[in-house]
Amino acid sequence: MRKTMWINFLWALIPILWLIISLGIIGMPASKACTIGLIITIADAVLLFKQPLINTLSGALEGIIMGIWPIMYVILAALFVYQITTKSGSMQTIETLLSSITTDKRILVLIIAWGFGGFLESIAGFGTAVAICAGILISLGLEPIQASVICLVANSTATAFGAIGLPVLTLAEVTNLNEVQLGFIVTLQLVILVILVPFILVILTGKSIKALKGIFFITLMSGIGMAIPQVIIAKVTGAELPALVGSLFSILITVWLTKRKTGAIEEVENESISEIIKACSPFILVFVFVLLASSLCPPVNNFLTSVTTHLHVYLGKNSNDLPINWLSSPGTLILLAGLIGGKIQGLSFNKMFKILVSVLKTIGMTTITVCAIVGLAKVMVYAGMTNALALALVSLLGPAYPLFAPLIGALGTFLTGSATSANVLFGNLQYSAAQSLGVSKYWIVASNMTGATAGMLSPQNIAVATGAINKEGLEGKILKETVKWGSLYLLITCVFLYLVGFLAKLV
Repeated sequence: MRKTMWINFLWALIPILWLIISLGIIGMPASKACTIGLIITIADAVLLFKQPLINTLSGALEGIIMGIWPIMYVILAALFVYQITTKSGSMQTIETLLSSITTDKRILVLIIAWGFGGFLESIAGFGTAVAICAGILISLGLEPIQASVICLVANSTATAFGAIGLPVLTLAEVTNLNEVQLGFIVTLQLVILVILVPFILVILTGKSIKALKGIFFITLMSGIGMAIPQVIIAKVTGAELPALVGSLFSILITVWLTKRKTGAIEEVENESISEIIKACSPFILVFVFVLLASSLCPPVNNFLTSVTTHLHVYLGKNSNDLPINWLSSPGTLILLAGLIGGKIQGLSFNKMFKILVSVLKTIGMTTITVCAIVGLAKVMVYAGMTNALALALVSLLGPAYPLFAPLIGALGTFLTGSATSANVLFGNLQYSAAQSLGVSKYWIVASNMTGATAGMLSPQNIAVATGAINKEGLEGKILKETVKWGSLYLLITCVFLYLVGFLAKLV
């Protein structure tokens, strides 16, 4: 029996090894690597795990559909809102507003890389915050490599709730766990990291721990100002708004404390309130629409969720219908906010349609990657491959498994460049492991999400950063810097979550 378990483990490991080799060693484009990985997984499921071909293919199709809706739909809508804000000139207004607060680069990093970066991550996700914020910091006098490393480290904890909560929502969907409870647990797990990361950013800016001198309290409150609202919002509304609200609170607290300390930001005070509201209108509308569509407004929520199509795709046993939420999907809400916000900013519907088409043209490879990785993960689940991995890992690690659970999520982000894909890839593995150990499924599954926020270690995210600063070819140099902080990040994550889980007996 034990021999069979380890044989199944080795067969199930084949797709994972392929992704490690193709993405991490060969450096193959993710769209190609993940597509080949899907084909390998289908062959593995049929030939080695003896799953019927029709079941395997229908399972892959379910994953592909799920990759398109809601994942790629949300990405399309989020990038659409960002492009509208950029094309209308409003993004320049927002950047000017943020950069005019103080000349202290340490505080600017807290406002731009941490606060504004977290806000962009909550809206768009998928490297947008790194690309935009690195450019702003360079224009304010930081070195290109330094700015990239800072933005990569800053773009960590907020990724759990990036793109209007997509990673957590996806994790809840693939594991069939309650999304509100799961999101709340994730915010609790992230608290210590949310408080510590701003200190790392200030140290990176000043290139010494001495850089904290004079702004220690502001740095502390910048983290606390994000952490506490995230926990409250996740508990009340779910996974869509924690990063968005937390980042706004962090910005406001940091700016207010800076004003009290230096008496600066006259330019901000002279800025036209109407122009600021106009520039931020799409983001304000996203906040309002998501709030109205949440469980806080039952009449609206019930109406929107009633417009749902249920698809029965997987033809094997124990299958669940795949819901297509036409109106309540974050993608629909973001798209509507973008259209109204773009009109407020003076864009015609014809211009916005052209922007939408241009965004569609840029996400082709991303769509292939996401659909392939979700299809791969679904096949692994339905064929029993994920369960085979979990059984072997639990047998090998025993009670120590929860200590390593976040590392599995981090591996997923390293391989795919996406916390969402990491959750799709390993969410069910963590769920199966928790069941085998008899511990809290929510805590272990959430650990996957928490570990997956270590995106500063992902080659794909680093490529986004080097592209944004026109420093292609220096990925290795940036990776060398981010590995140090990423390793510390994961060490703190693993130890903290294990100790808290042990003390609470994982309940």
